[in-house]
Amino acid sequence: MLSSGAHQVHGMGTALEAPSWPPITLAEASAVLARWPQAGVPVRLAWHSPRPFSAATLVETAAGMLFLKRHHHTVRSVAGLGAEHAFLRHLAEHGQPVVRPLADAQGQTALAMGDWVWEAHPVAPGDDLYRDAPSWTPFHSEAHAHAAGAALARLHRAAADYAAPARPAEPLVSSATILGSGDPLRAAVDYVAARPALADWVAGRPWQEELAEVLARHDAPAVAGALQARPSLWTHNDWHPSNLTWTAAGTIAAVLDFGLADRGFALLDLAIALERSTVRWLELDSGSQNLAQIADARALLAGYASQAPLDAADRALLARLLPLAHVEFALAEVDYFAGTVRRQADAALAWQGYLLGHAAWFRGSEGQALLAAIAGGASL
Repeated sequence: MLSSGAHQVHGMGTALEAPSWPPITLAEASAVLARWPQAGVPVRLAWHSPRPFSAATLVETAAGMLFLKRHHHTVRSVAGLGAEHAFLRHLAEHGQPVVRPLADAQGQTALAMGDWVWEAHPVAPGDDLYRDAPSWTPFHSEAHAHAAGAALARLHRAAADYAAPARPAEPLVSSATILGSGDPLRAAVDYVAARPALADWVAGRPWQEELAEVLARHDAPAVAGALQARPSLWTHNDWHPSNLTWTAAGTIAAVLDFGLADRGFALLDLAIALERSTVRWLELDSGSQNLAQIADARALLAGYASQAPLDAADRALLARLLPLAHVEFALAEVDYFAGTVRRQADAALAWQGYLLGHAAWFRGSEGQALLAAIAGGASL
């Protein structure tokens, strides 16, 4: 059995740190998996996830290996996870490579026990090549980027007829509340006001001026207007290499972690995928001049376009979205760090380094080159 005391998780930078949520124990796994009789009796915990916003582990049971995930009730509700799982079921029924969660005798896939909400999944097929890589880590190859783009387009096609409304408002969800609004700044102000911990944290800071400058510089009202002219659909909102598993041939074996999924727009989801996987953000403060993975961005777009063609207007809007695509989730992270786990330094880093810092990077030469590569060229 793994030693939980030594377990560390990804922080806001490159270093590992102590987790906000204690690792799952074998005793906990045994208690919760008893609610899913098909799971089998747990034998040992084979691995603890380094992802920081929940606790997750691979559990070896008498019936095989399972992925068990535990959320604090302030972060995920049974209803919130239920909405996420309903989207997974739809995708599975439409041939997408996703893993359906286990259901109990009453058909429930999200279980509340004490302060926690649990979900369990069979282990995804394929090689988990990026399992321990931090978010914002690039693809290993252009071929992987191309495969990821193609898989995202297929997921969007499968999601197009999924008519469910947006999921319940919860922490750490990446939706289109701000860029799906006719007045993004007003929507952002309302977003902050609806979250007391976030509102308390920004109080006394010139946050409205800073946020207004980001939105105005990147023409958010016009970008939002163009986005709203597109069909809405449920999207993944966290598409990066470590949320994918791989076949030996380098194609996508499974898509993982729909924890940020919500109703949004395909091009916004594609912009999030580009933002999270084609810039070496973890090196932003190192002085490196080679952060932009332009070849990977082109490969990801080419892969997407192989399944869902992108015309010149699509690519132009995508480039305009890219410096804004992270803003709402950055606010969600500030709220989480300030209120849920009370890590004020991380809240400050989420505001200054993530929300403001990423937007500012796009104004520099490397950011402009990446945007030009995305917007330019013939239709794909």
